[in-house]
This record gives sequence, C-alpha cells and structure tokens, in this order.
Amino acid sequence: MRLLLTLVLAVSWLQLRAQSGLSTYADAKTGYRLSYPLSWQVYQADGQTGTTVFYVGDDWRQAPAAVTLTIRSLSANRQGLNLLTAGEPDSIRQRILRLPEGQVLRLQPNDGGYFQEVRYDYTFTPPAAGRTFVLGRRLWRDGYEFELEYRASAEQTPRYRTVGRQLLESFVLIEQPRAKRSALPRNQSVAVVNPNQPCDDKMYGIAALRAHDGLWEDDCRTIHEFSSRDLSAPPKIHRRVLPFQSYALAKGFDNCLYSVTKAPSDQPELVYRYDPATRKGGYTTWRLPAQGPENVWISAATDERGDLYFMTSDGNLLVKVSPVTDAVQTIWTTDPVQRAPYYKAIGFAGAGTHANFCLDDGGTIYRVYSTDGALLQVNLATRRAAPDLIPLDGLPERGGYSDLLLQTDAEGQRRMYLAGPKALYEVDLARRQATRVRRGTYTDLAGCNVFKAPVAPISPAATPPAAATWRGRVLDAVTRQPLPQARLQFRTNGTDTAVPLSAEGSFSANVAPGAAYGVRAQLSGYLSTDSLLTMPGGAYERDILLRPLAVGMTLPLKNVQFLQGQAVLLESSFPALDQLVSLLTTNPGMTIELRGHTDNVGDVQKNKVLSEERTAAVKTYLVNHGIAAARISGIGLGGTEPRASNAKEATRQLNRRVEFRVTGVN
Repeated sequence: MRLLLTLVLAVSWLQLRAQSGLSTYADAKTGYRLSYPLSWQVYQADGQTGTTVFYVGDDWRQAPAAVTLTIRSLSANRQGLNLLTAGEPDSIRQRILRLPEGQVLRLQPNDGGYFQEVRYDYTFTPPAAGRTFVLGRRLWRDGYEFELEYRASAEQTPRYRTVGRQLLESFVLIEQPRAKRSALPRNQSVAVVNPNQPCDDKMYGIAALRAHDGLWEDDCRTIHEFSSRDLSAPPKIHRRVLPFQSYALAKGFDNCLYSVTKAPSDQPELVYRYDPATRKGGYTTWRLPAQGPENVWISAATDERGDLYFMTSDGNLLVKVSPVTDAVQTIWTTDPVQRAPYYKAIGFAGAGTHANFCLDDGGTIYRVYSTDGALLQVNLATRRAAPDLIPLDGLPERGGYSDLLLQTDAEGQRRMYLAGPKALYEVDLARRQATRVRRGTYTDLAGCNVFKAPVAPISPAATPPAAATWRGRVLDAVTRQPLPQARLQFRTNGTDTAVPLSAEGSFSANVAPGAAYGVRAQLSGYLSTDSLLTMPGGAYERDILLRPLAVGMTLPLKNVQFLQGQAVLLESSFPALDQLVSLLTTNPGMTIELRGHTDNVGDVQKNKVLSEERTAAVKTYLVNHGIAAARISGIGLGGTEPRASNAKEATRQLNRRVEFRVTGVN
C-alpha cells in the first residue's frame, strides 16, 4: 500500500512538473521582471502607451482571461511624493465604486520604503456583458507607475484565477532605487535590508520523497532550500543531511536549521543542528522530553525572539527551546484545541493531525488540519483556541496538509505558506484563499525572516502599535446595491461591537492589526454572514455581501454533529443551530425544510430512519428555542444524496450532515 501511494505521489509530481513551464518577461529600462505560462500569448502595444498584455487564446481583444501591464511616467507634481499618503488608495477606491455594480473585495496599501504599492481585488458588471472579476497591483517607483490587472468573466474566473494571481505575484522590481529614494522619509526602509534583522530570506522544507534506483521512496532526511524572493526557482538540495528521518524543522536566528527524529520513544530526544552554509551538522545539548511511544515530534517553528518550538503529533506537548540560555521549557501538556467547539469534529479516532504549526509576531499559533487544510488559531499567551476553524478555498487535494510557515517577501509583506500533499500554497488569510506557488511534497517548512532581532522589553509608556482601519460597504449579493438598514457587528476577545452604516451602506472601523475579528452582518430577508478575518496593518478595504433569501435555496448546517449511530446532538452543534435560530427570528415569515443525510455504511433502511430521527432532533432544538413548529418540516434521506465519496472515512464525514431548504420567505 505504501509503495502504491508513493508511486501515485511520484506520478502526480512529474505531471505537475511538466505543466509548470514559465517564461520570463523583463525590462531593464524601467527595472522589472515577471513570469507567465508558456501557454499564454504576449501582445506589445505599438507607440508610447507602455502597455503589454499577457492573455489566453488567439486574440488579446477577445481573450477569456488576460493580465495587462501598463507603465506610465508620473507627472512632475507627483514625483518624489509618497503616493499612499497623497490619496492614491482613495482614488483607486472611488474609481471602483463608479463602475456599474462595483464591489471592493480587497484594497490594501503597502509602503516598501523605496516604492509604494496598492493591491486590490474587485468585481463589476460592464454594459452588455456578464460580471467581471479583477485582480490588481499598482506600484510607484523612481518616477514610474506600474499597473497590473488580471481580468476574466465570472464564468472563467475559477479556471484562470490561480494562474492570473501567480502572474501578478511574480512581478518584482529588479533594479536598486535611484534618485527618488532620498525623497522618502528616513524611517522607511525595506525589510530585507534591515540591519536589525539577522535572519536571512531563505526558507527550507524537509522533502518527503526521493527517487532511488528508479523508484520513489520515503525520504524525510533531505532538505530543500529556497529564496522567498522567487519560490518558482529550482531549490538548492541538501541531500540526506539529517542523520534520521524527521517531520519537524525550525530555523534559528543564526540561520542554522534545527530538527529532531520522527521515531517515537519513551526517551528524551536530542535536537540536531544543521548549518546550510557549511553543510555540516551535529547534536546540541538540548533534550526534548519524551513524547511517548505512540507519538512523534511532528512540527517546529520560530518565534519573534528566536526561540524554537516543537510540537507532538497529538498536539498535547509543546516545548520551547531558548538558544540564548539553552533552557528547555514545556509550554503545555494538554492541547488547548480540545476546549474549542469544533474539536469533536476533528479530534475523533482516526482523524488527521492538527498539530503542524507556525507562529506570528503577535503571539498567535496557526495550526493546520491535515485532512482538509482548514486553519486553527491558538493564543500562545492565554492558551486559548479561537472558537472557529478557518476553511480555505483553492485546495484541490484532500488529505496530507503537513505544515505552515510565515515569511516576509522582498517588499516587506508578510506571507503564509501551506505545505500540501503535492504542492506548496500561499494563503491569503483575509480572503481565506490558497493559491498554488510550486510543486513539491514537504513534511515541514522552516524560516524566520518574518521576525526582527530580539529587543529589550518595551516599557509601559512605549508607543502602541499603529492602528488599522477597515472600510467597506454592505451590499446585496445579487444587485450590488447598498443595504444601509443592515446590522453589522465585530466580535473580538469576547466583546461584540456594533458598527454603524451610512446612508450608502458604508462603514469605517478602527481595528487592531493582526487581531482576529468575528464579523456578522444581518438583515431581514437576507442570509446572515458570519466570518473570521485577521486584520492587516494600515488601511484595508473590503465590501460585505448579503445573499437574499429565496425559495429553494439549500444551505448546510456546519458542524452539526451527533453521537455515533444515534440522534443525540453534541454540544459542538449548538453554535450552528443558534445561528439558524437567529436567522429564523430575524425573518419571521421564513419557513424551512430540514434534510438529514447519512453515509452509505450499514443497512439502507436503518440509515433512513436514523436520518429522520436526527432531523427531528434538530427540529426539537429549534422549537425549544422559540421557533414555531409549523414553520419547520423535515425529511430523512439516508445515504441517497452523498456530497462526497464514501470510499474512505475522511470523506464519509461530509456525507453525514443536516441541511435546510428555504420553503417560504413571506
């Protein structure tokens, strides 16, 4: 079985390699470089327009998807200005809002020091055409403005968006800044040349597989080295440099790598140090406590002070190593996630691990559920888990998500990477979107240039971190018209805050950079939205859509779980059911049909009866919480309408569910 799995992974890796051909497009005069797929065409406009189009198909004017790069010289009165503070972000916002049914999905400024940038995503509906999706970047440097925009119709967007985003992300400024650099404030510097940051920009991964005598076999001893500036480039390979197979790798501020064996035992384990510069290694004196015979050290990470962390596969043991003092400290011996509402849905026997992790510089541990790539958050200071999972779109494979890493790119922007079963993905936390950036299967990732050097403790009188501002509008998801009557709430640290809306349905709220916010928008006649967003620093823009209720729409009741083989609701189901109670209360004319489903294991008739009983249990909960029984009907469908394959347990879980269908909205 292991050999078959290895062969499948190897064939998939070779197929991805064959499909990943890229061509480079560069201009030495203005100093930039980007990469585009070999299957795309390039159109260079004649004259002095400075426009280049990268497109799919035979005609750039009718292409189903295209990226347009436009380069303009800045006017004399704009040269030397910091255009972020001179109003350019608001100018871009106003341009989007003037478009027919324009909706801002993201608008985020970034000051890179010698250049400035705004990244934005939006949709609009041009005359006599369908809805159009746009990804954009606008940068200013040395008297030039660079504008890149990917455009595709809503129908074509799922097919081409990943490639379009990768093309935009590949755009880099390749020359050093010239005369205009002196016009910028002195306190603006580029993260990658910050003298107070000793950790370099290289990132590493433990390779899971290797080719040997024409066959693919387990590796877990070879380390691949990348530059975070260009993850598409082939890695430098440190072949079988670990003296043992390992799942855990961390990078210290000394730019050395630290690892520990994956072999389970009841004995303390020595940490191994490997120096990529000299390609030499040896054991340290640091001993991690015994992890137990049925456990392994599965993941490692680095914090903002250069301390190293190691976690076991069950999440119950987190250990910190301080390279400065040689101290080894146990942080916890019980996984905080066990107290989260969703734990029973991911912590049952046979479920995948949720212990692979990384740390941000605000003290949050991000962990990944290996079965579907959903993210978990734990506050390291309070040892408390956030109440909800963060699902990600854009992950085509199920199973085998093995690690997370936070890095900083050449422009100083923080990026999160996720190791999947066949590829490395970049994660946009704000949009809950994962985008494939390169092939490869890695057991753990390591890097540390997201962090600064250790500093002295900050006194109570020190200046607090810069605030962030979120602006946006609450819109009808169908018409894109504003909904000023909606109720908008932000929730953080257990506190709900009402956010007022203007007559145009717009809002502006001060938020804490890096903090996680629960966002809820409600309005009678619409489906409530509940989401969790982590706020970036500075100005941020994103509209919120409310979907109008319509007869016939069917919606899942997420995380509604029962005792195995019974119709007894688990406590983890109550938050989702309370949200349905709130929706029915907000819409007193709404009626629903509950629909129960099981997998196909066992007797067909018994499964149907069980699904009917579970539907009745949900109805009882709703009635006991004030919803009239006459507004709720129910049906049990057993295993007749699967949502996923019943071939394995990980996907059978998806078929054991309860949904509701809207039957009336009077």
